[in-house]
Amino acid sequence: MAVKYIHREMEKPLLAAARQFPSVIVTGPRQSGKTTLLKHLFSGKYRYVSLDNPDIRLLAAKEPALFFESFPPPLIIDEIQYVPQLFQQIKIMIDNQREMRGRFIFTGSQIFPLMAHVGESLAGRIAVFTLLPFSLREQGCEVESMDLQLLQKKILKGGFPDVALRKDLNLETWFTGYLQTYLERDVRQLRQIGDLGDFQRFLQLTAAQNGQVLHLSNLSRDLGVAVNTVKAWVTILEASGQIILVKPFYRNKGKRIIKSPKLYFLDTGLLCHLNGITSEKQIFKGPLSGQVLETVVLEEIVKNFHNTGKIPRVYWWRTSHGDEVDFIVEDRGRIIPVEVKLSSSVNSGMAKGLNQFCELFQDEVERAFLVSLSRESLKLGLRTVSLHFSDFVFKTISK
Repeated sequence: MAVKYIHREMEKPLLAAARQFPSVIVTGPRQSGKTTLLKHLFSGKYRYVSLDNPDIRLLAAKEPALFFESFPPPLIIDEIQYVPQLFQQIKIMIDNQREMRGRFIFTGSQIFPLMAHVGESLAGRIAVFTLLPFSLREQGCEVESMDLQLLQKKILKGGFPDVALRKDLNLETWFTGYLQTYLERDVRQLRQIGDLGDFQRFLQLTAAQNGQVLHLSNLSRDLGVAVNTVKAWVTILEASGQIILVKPFYRNKGKRIIKSPKLYFLDTGLLCHLNGITSEKQIFKGPLSGQVLETVVLEEIVKNFHNTGKIPRVYWWRTSHGDEVDFIVEDRGRIIPVEVKLSSSVNSGMAKGLNQFCELFQDEVERAFLVSLSRESLKLGLRTVSLHFSDFVFKTISK
């Protein structure tokens, strides 16, 4: 029986971009639904070719011009990171018929290497999107239905389409297979790693430190590998869409690139698997529980940016006195501070960091949000309000 197609929030921006640009690329982690999305939107008019096929990949690498004779546009090219040599030929073809729009649609699972080639060859000729696993809204969740039990269920499964859509799936088996495929394909392609066991230990260690400040030297010491190696491994996770590095917020924007970021995984299902969380009852227990709720809030913020074709601008903030805000979101000229608390009740003390931030940046902040599991919506400061998780996710960040 055919699996029902689930509509993605990216569809309208993606179709609009295909009418405005000669080419479009959709990046994102493996199994996030890129191919399914593009086939659904463009299959009636476009040919489809996958560079996963070794024979086709060899033809594309050795004879780009002949490849396009065999597969002329309009064309969907899946997993184009395997043959970046194609971009130069694509540039020539676009420039020969610059007035034509939407001739090439690409997917790729390795963001940074792809974007380097895109920047060299197709600057001004391509629209770029990133597709992450399903958001809660895409899974059909609503404000009224999002109780604690459903939230725990969604966190445990995460948003990868295969996992989210199948009720009979063994989560441990799926994520074990996903990681094995990821290690063998993306990791080995991005960097030659002799012992994948060391990288697997690195994955588990970073998952255990999810939501914390990234200290490369500490990871290096705990793993017994060089700092530069750990730095390269973090880049692999980021390049393949598995994590996001949330940089610190400073009034002097230049400081953001030299201070330590926080590391968050971009799928709670994978995060739970790496941390050995196998049941819904474990999710909000133990030392990682607060960071798990932070992660699902961050995921929804980041997905909302990507699904509208925008680059996520999310930071974190801490003063020398210890006042802290989990996320500072910049969007359309606004600064929106967000604090996440794993609590079923709220009080004014929880908003200390938010109110401090609002006082310091009062000319740039309209509203600040304390996100928790409390159903009460309270005013906790001049600009600060508390919201239940579902009210924030479904009513606030999408505005």
